[in-house]
Amino acid sequence: MSDAPLREVHRSVYRPVREGNALEDTVARLVQTVRLGVVAPGESLPSERELAALYAVSRDTVREAIRELAVAGYLERRRGRYGGTFVADPLPRPADPGTVPADEIEDVLGLRRVLESGAARAAAARTLDAASRAELWARHEAACAAGEADYRRADTLLHLTIAELAGIPSLVTLVAENRAKVNLWLDTFPLLPGNIEHSNGQHEQMVTAILAGRGDAAEAAVREHLAGSEALLRGFLS
Repeated sequence: MSDAPLREVHRSVYRPVREGNALEDTVARLVQTVRLGVVAPGESLPSERELAALYAVSRDTVREAIRELAVAGYLERRRGRYGGTFVADPLPRPADPGTVPADEIEDVLGLRRVLESGAARAAAARTLDAASRAELWARHEAACAAGEADYRRADTLLHLTIAELAGIPSLVTLVAENRAKVNLWLDTFPLLPGNIEHSNGQHEQMVTAILAGRGDAAEAAVREHLAGSEALLRGFLS
């Protein structure tokens, strides 16, 4: 499987942080990397030197951020020849957010609807090369083959790949930030087997429409797909 679209996803989370709150922003960016599944449980993060360069911060800042997240149970340090910083497996389960204000839910979900349906339309309007087309279909197949433990990661990577294929780099960053918030909410309640099967069917409609260059159909398929998780989120969070 080509890693080209995933490299764009990496750039959406491995980018310089803002000045003034370097530690807090580095912690937040690392959490986003974990929540999006860009690095899966049990896999290693880039080295401290690489992260410092990517975030444009000192190695001390990176080291402190990793230390904080290790204490919180998100990361673990391993020494030796095959050592490094690894995403915890399993990850700590998010705390129940309780009742989330309805206007906050609608704000996050409304933005997701605009970003992701627009991304699908834009991707369908482009002439995708063979590698990109194969990557998109492979992401769909990976989601279909994923078990419950890996499904949300596979689902997220498919959606982020669609955003990357839209050809608007800053869009990937916006989608990644939005989905990190949505994933935090989704992780507080269990996956429903029937929902997974239904979701995979909708994924196929989305991907098929993009590959066929049918922008209207791609946008409509994404909106229908998102409506399902919107209903679940409103039910569990409201």
